[in-house]
Amino acid sequence: MVTAALAQESGFAVQGLTVDYGQRHRRELNSAKRIARKLGLARQLEIALDLTAFGGSALTDQIDVPKGGPGNDIPVTYVPARNLVFLALTTACAEAAGARDVFIGVNALDYSGYPDCRPEFIASFAETARLGTKAGVEGTPFSIHAPLQNMTKADIARECARLGLDPSWSWSCYDPTDDGRACGLCDSCRLRKKGFAEAGIPDSTEYAA
Repeated sequence: MVTAALAQESGFAVQGLTVDYGQRHRRELNSAKRIARKLGLARQLEIALDLTAFGGSALTDQIDVPKGGPGNDIPVTYVPARNLVFLALTTACAEAAGARDVFIGVNALDYSGYPDCRPEFIASFAETARLGTKAGVEGTPFSIHAPLQNMTKADIARECARLGLDPSWSWSCYDPTDDGRACGLCDSCRLRKKGFAEAGIPDSTEYAA
């Protein structure tokens, strides 16, 4: 949400791409549609790619979502190569649309340690896209923008407020309750709440805990 708004602020006509990869819940998919409407995106696409066939993650397999807080190891909520897959799909979408700028909302400061959020991965993917696309080899490579990468969660919360966005439009929780509330205990909820608290900005998300 914040990434899309920042792209618009920079003058881009944003086309959104949401991937239904078989995640545990549809809430984040519904949130993406709502954000697209609220921001008035030029286009919003949703495609299905069932990563539950591979499993290997608490988000795509029958593995409990940890609730003890972020640790030092890459957690089981890591979906194998997810951002690599997402960026490949987004680059394909961009090339087909004649676009050359790809935005992704990864963060590598207050995060769970996922390897596909790091700056070196984003830089490496940009080179891969240059080598592996018609646009790239013909001299019009893609720019991969990750405007949130070096922000703290508090910084992102401040940008959310500055841009006039309602936090409740977005969704971060890995394991929502049956009545549709964010659990408040998974790593994503903890990091989100911490960011808003440190920024001194109210988070309009309803948490179960």
